[in-house]
Amino acid sequence: MISIDRPTADLGDVRVTNRAAVLRHVRRHAPCSRADVAAHTGLNKATVSSLVAELIEHGLLRETGLTENRVGRPATMLVLDGSRYVGLGLRVGADELVAVAAGLGGDPVLTWRRAFPAATAGPEETVKALAALTRRAVNRIGADRTVLGLTVAVAGLVDPDGDVPAAPALGWRGVPLAASVRRALRDRDFPVAVDTEANLAVLAERRHGPYAATTDLVHLTGGPAIGAGLISGGRLLRGGRGFAGDVGHLPLAADGPACDCGRRGCLTALLGVDAVIRRLLPGAGPVTDHLPEVERIQVLARAGDEPVRTGLTEIGRLLGQATSVLSGLLDPEVVVVGGHLAALAPWLLPAAHAELAARTPVPPGVRLEASTLGSAAGALGGATAALATVEAGRLPAG
Repeated sequence: MISIDRPTADLGDVRVTNRAAVLRHVRRHAPCSRADVAAHTGLNKATVSSLVAELIEHGLLRETGLTENRVGRPATMLVLDGSRYVGLGLRVGADELVAVAAGLGGDPVLTWRRAFPAATAGPEETVKALAALTRRAVNRIGADRTVLGLTVAVAGLVDPDGDVPAAPALGWRGVPLAASVRRALRDRDFPVAVDTEANLAVLAERRHGPYAATTDLVHLTGGPAIGAGLISGGRLLRGGRGFAGDVGHLPLAADGPACDCGRRGCLTALLGVDAVIRRLLPGAGPVTDHLPEVERIQVLARAGDEPVRTGLTEIGRLLGQATSVLSGLLDPEVVVVGGHLAALAPWLLPAAHAELAARTPVPPGVRLEASTLGSAAGALGGATAALATVEAGRLPAG
């Protein structure tokens, strides 16, 4: 790590970089002392003391007691604070809106789910609902905390400007979502961004899930459409236009069910939540809220319903096949499945693991696991992304 004592560097930029290094170390190793931070970042003790004092003053770190487990004087220990600041994330699903506010340490301030038919309501009504939910969340957070940013997660393609060229699960095309939300929140005093649900979900896994130390990670979203968030070499993989991870139309079975794209046997047509419900609950009819139907499948599976169990096994095999393709392309350490795929994981993963092992040429292969973050993963990732400026070493305004 560069020291701010080097005269050839821009002192402002170096201080930002070093501030980020201190925050990163404390986040990963708290509680830790100033001496620990200096030893592991390469910064000298005077620099660390100055940075820590600044971060405590701005409410980003706090001191917590002493430790005697060291040679010499007891050391004052540091932990992340962030009690003054939160990031806010919203997820737009086909049948729900999810809101999550989280502090710098990842502590959830609130988590809400509201049934909302975004797929039929249209972009304009959805933006109004997002604005109302944001205002309600800000009011609940209270005046003693500052919202540093809002990031909206969408199951679709999102370009660098926050426009949504296509979100088939929502029936959207060419929606300027970020600009629309900003206009609807004209009284806001925080930045607004939009990203794909898959990208934000994998960021949440990387920060808050059990695979935080994993440098090559994939999160497969569950829902009407299947997407993939990709961490490669510890960095989010976006691609040239920001559309990396759009795997929903990866063909798996030429004789499979018809997909909305006009082809057959696509990943979404086989593993999307609507496809799973149609297969396992053929009498369910049109579904406007997926959660009760997924819970119904869980109940039948636990009761040993033979058609449901058989169907889940076959869906699990397809999941293993899809994972083997992703493994061959990206060579991740772990693939994590979310949404309904995580909810049904006890019945899907055994067959998926067997299929994946049979298709892995060089064992041991990729690990396939269920997310522990639930349907809030995309919104939690949005809250995490909204804190990125502070985590990068920039002090909050004010």
